[in-house]
Amino acid sequence: MIESPCVNVCHMSPRLGVCTGCCRTLDEIARWSELGEAARACVMAALPHRRQRLGLAEAAPARSP
Repeated sequence: MIESPCVNVCHMSPRLGVCTGCCRTLDEIARWSELGEAARACVMAALPHRRQRLGLAEAAPARSP
């Protein structure tokens, strides 16, 4: 099972159209639990390139409470 790329830095950038923490679009975030394994893998594969293209720094991994 592919885990969520969420890093608990939830801030949607209206200018970029993505969360500045995980770099997903609002639609990807909203549909994450409905997406199948292949669709989640596609999103995960796109995130590093998207982050680089948008000039976003790599977010630190979420910490467990």
